[in-house]
Amino acid sequence: MKRITAKQEHCMGCGLCEVYCTTQHSKSKDIVKAYNREKPRPISRVRLEMNKPISFAIQCRHCEDAPCAQACLTGAMQKDKETGLVTHNKDKCMGCWTCVMVCPYGAIKIDKEGHVIAKCDQCTELETPSCVANCPNGALEIKEVKA
Repeated sequence: MKRITAKQEHCMGCGLCEVYCTTQHSKSKDIVKAYNREKPRPISRVRLEMNKPISFAIQCRHCEDAPCAQACLTGAMQKDKETGLVTHNKDKCMGCWTCVMVCPYGAIKIDKEGHVIAKCDQCTELETPSCVANCPNGALEIKEVKA
C-alpha cells in the first residue's frame, strides 16, 4: 500500500500542499477560481502544522485500526480492504464530527458549509497526490509501506 509521509526536516512551511490540495478538490481545478469564485469553497485535506523552526503537513494516515471508521455512526467512513485507504462518502455523512474527535492525528477537517468532513483521499485519480507533486522541497513523499 502507498502512503503519504512527511519529512519535517525538509518542510519550509510554504503551505503549497494546502493550496494544491484545495485546488485538486475544487470543481474548476484552477487555483484562482478555487480560491476566489467557487461556492462552496473547496477545502484542503492537508493541514500545515507550524511551530518554528519545525513545520510539517498533516493528513490522514489511513490507520490500520481506523478509529474514525469504527466510530462513524452512519458508515460514511470505511476502511477499504484492498487499498487500505480510509474512504469517506459525503452523501452518508451526517456531520456529527465523531470521526474528528477520535482521529489521533487531527487529520480530519470540518466542512462547515457542506456540513460534512473533509479528509485526505490520496488523490486516487492522480498518479501522484497533488500535495506530493507540488511540494517544492520534497517534504512530502508517497511510498510503499507494509500493511
